[in-house]
Amino acid sequence: MLARLVLADGTIFRGQGFAHQGTTGGEVVFNTAMTGYQEIMTDPSYCGQIVTMTYPLIGNYGINPDDIESRRPFIRALVVRDLSEAPNNWRSTETVHHYLKRHKIMGINGVDTRSLTRHIRTSGAMMGLVTTDPLSDEELIQQAATIPPLDTASLLLEVTTPKIAEYPGPGPRVVIVDLGLKLSIARTLHRAGCHVIVLPMDVTATDILDYQPDGVLYSNGPGNPEAALSAIASARALIGQRPVFGICLGHQVIALALGARTYKLSYGHRGANHPVQDLLTGRIAITSHNHGYTVDEASLSGLDVNVTHRSLNDQTVEGIRHQRFPAFGVQYHPEAFPGPADSTHLFEHFLTMMRNFPKEAISPCREI
Repeated sequence: MLARLVLADGTIFRGQGFAHQGTTGGEVVFNTAMTGYQEIMTDPSYCGQIVTMTYPLIGNYGINPDDIESRRPFIRALVVRDLSEAPNNWRSTETVHHYLKRHKIMGINGVDTRSLTRHIRTSGAMMGLVTTDPLSDEELIQQAATIPPLDTASLLLEVTTPKIAEYPGPGPRVVIVDLGLKLSIARTLHRAGCHVIVLPMDVTATDILDYQPDGVLYSNGPGNPEAALSAIASARALIGQRPVFGICLGHQVIALALGARTYKLSYGHRGANHPVQDLLTGRIAITSHNHGYTVDEASLSGLDVNVTHRSLNDQTVEGIRHQRFPAFGVQYHPEAFPGPADSTHLFEHFLTMMRNFPKEAISPCREI
């Protein structure tokens, strides 16, 4: 089945379609992880995106029910070089082809993903479409050029939890504001003994405090952080009242709540081997990334905010911490599914922060 990937600049890549048929549009990005395609497909941060895997062989260990990161895959389409139809792994229950077909998500196989990745690195991530429809190249180029940019507000509504979820535990009570939560974040906190409560992204600070949390975590998620208005408002009200931790989009939300700015990267950071330096200790961690925006370091001046982590690839901000209030965030994924577990100690830091927090002693961030 002939399939084409058509970019907004008119570039066309040809291959064979698999899974669902038809036409789908989204932002075309790439991920450099060698493993973890299942976690990537089910990471809600990829909502609205056509994901290219740079590692050539995808599907060789199949799909299993244990490594799902959300209630369903949120990618618009998957682009691969060589799709395995005969996975070999004792946990595998189905192929990538059947999994995506079951969820009506398109795939395109046989694409020169190296050439595509080099093109995105040069020209930047852009909108595009994947299609199996028998239209002319000219018609498809015209369609691709008119695909509107992603509407982040609607993406957040698509990925956030439709109902409140609670995972009882004997330790600190943690409210997670779900902006597109990876389940491994909640699992990591729950395994550490936390009583975890997952709330929708539009929850207010008052509603959050009604759950009497010891700490609040703002999760990862898709798109432009400046569109997460309700999360920014609740974070602004909560910083200083409770320890606050942000991961990926949540990190950007905390920065915006404190008065900083963000901007869009040319092609983003997406992979499981990004070196990040902890500026407090000098140590370097290999980390898992999935984001297209970053915090503008110049905008942090005068905000009582320290940069704690920096990317060694492009020197962008990878972590921040408030100087007076127990609030911090990291741009990468310390839960690391997929990826190395170099940064899981950040969850321990959050736990220590919650245990040591004197709720009566710190005034709310509204006074900043």
